Amino acid sequence: MNLSTIKSPGVYINEVSAFGNSVVPVATAVPAFIGYTPQAMYEGKSYTNVPTKITSFADFQAIFCLPNPPAPADPAKQYDPEYYLVKQDSQPTQGDYMMIGSDFYSILPDPNTIYYLYNSIKLFYDNGGGDAYIVSVGPYGAPSGNPAILGEQVVNPNVQINQLTNGLALLKQEQEPTMYICPEATLLSLENNASLMQAMLLQSTEMQTAVCIFDIIGGDDPDPLKYMDDIEAFRNSTGSNGLDYGTAYYPFVGTTIMQSTDIDYTNLFGGDVSQLKDILSPADNPNATVDAIIANIQNPPDGKALTVSQYNNSLLVASPTYSTIIAHVLQDANLLPPSGGMAGVITTVDNQVGPWQSPANTSMVDAVNLPISLSETQQADLNVDAISGKSINAIRFFNGLGILIWGARTLDGNSKDWRYLSVRRTMTFLEQSCKLAANAYVFAPNDKNTWEAVKAMIGSFLNDIWKQGGLQGASASDAFSVECGLGSTMTSEDILNGFMNVTVKVAIVRPAEFIVLTFQQQMATSS
Repeated sequence: MNLSTIKSPGVYINEVSAFGNSVVPVATAVPAFIGYTPQAMYEGKSYTNVPTKITSFADFQAIFCLPNPPAPADPAKQYDPEYYLVKQDSQPTQGDYMMIGSDFYSILPDPNTIYYLYNSIKLFYDNGGGDAYIVSVGPYGAPSGNPAILGEQVVNPNVQINQLTNGLALLKQEQEPTMYICPEATLLSLENNASLMQAMLLQSTEMQTAVCIFDIIGGDDPDPLKYMDDIEAFRNSTGSNGLDYGTAYYPFVGTTIMQSTDIDYTNLFGGDVSQLKDILSPADNPNATVDAIIANIQNPPDGKALTVSQYNNSLLVASPTYSTIIAHVLQDANLLPPSGGMAGVITTVDNQVGPWQSPANTSMVDAVNLPISLSETQQADLNVDAISGKSINAIRFFNGLGILIWGARTLDGNSKDWRYLSVRRTMTFLEQSCKLAANAYVFAPNDKNTWEAVKAMIGSFLNDIWKQGGLQGASASDAFSVECGLGSTMTSEDILNGFMNVTVKVAIVRPAEFIVLTFQQQMATSS
């Protein structure tokens, strides 16, 4: 109360706050997904290129998914990849294939129909995801009508570098996201993928609020002998800026996100069932039931047309070959970049412990197989790179344990400060929490009362983090220190210029990445 404002006699109450301001911890696991969606429309408003916060998969469906037609029609397909069976002269050495009769067929996608965002969002929420931002840069493009070339990287020309970078730039206006994820970046050419990753790292460095989770081109179909070529290409593509804000996971993961009801004959040969008929009912071994079903699909009786799912179920019963084809296509469609799942894993770990706990030595829900089984020796080249320091986190299979995330490093592997993802994310969490709390003191008197209030506020916050295990030290004084004052962090000139400098030192917890057990024999002693 300002006594000079009291003019008339009377009794006045002056309430004095007993407690100072407090630091409210910021959210630590809010991914921002950038990519292509089935649609971006809600209540007549377009959400294309509009960063939109969602809290559940139902929110995503309401805004970014196609509406379902009325019954009895089948639900709308939100992701509709197309695949081709291409006959080969001999057994293929790359990619997925199957044998029909005495012939080998490679299962190849139409590159223009491959997208990852929709299934990555499902993988994120299946692994415990919560709040997230979606930046839809557009709908799916038209199919090419041709299969990919066997052995070559799948590049989707509908995925445009300028659209993705524009979507990324929109996030500069959003302070809440703590992770940048672009699952469809691996569908770009190597050169465009490099440009996008470097732009993501640069923006993370400028914002100081988010880390980038990268997938690696080639992680979907790694060559057992030459997979390191893909790793080297990735390392050469990420540049040298902002590496402590980046982390990468390898390889892709085989999931159960898509179910058998999500793939049918319309996903084969661009929906041309005549090509499918040539395989299921060849002239030298006809299948009359298949012929009848396909004839009905091509020319349905008046008023008696069945739904796609009904025709599909009939084909599954009529032809074991068709069932095998669908199983192979489903397996290929379920091979996903791990970034979406990692965002969910990080969210779960943060909710259970905190950002100081490494999101490693844990499983990924829905992950059932891997395209390559890395050994301990093979991972050594991924985890440590003496030249660039760009560590790659491996996803590995262990007998009796299943598939585990077996890495916790950033791309700045040669830095003792920022080598570990948990350290980078904990520092970002502490910095942003204290920064937002300090806003209350902008324009406050730059005097001892304010300095002590700021020290007490930040000190109380760090003490709580230390008690939770986020800082190391036998006592609070060993875990952190906060300094603010004339002669310690400021000079008289600083005060004249309006600067209040606060120095915070914290002892961050680091993961026990290498556990060494020492065994030694000793002589037996008499009892």
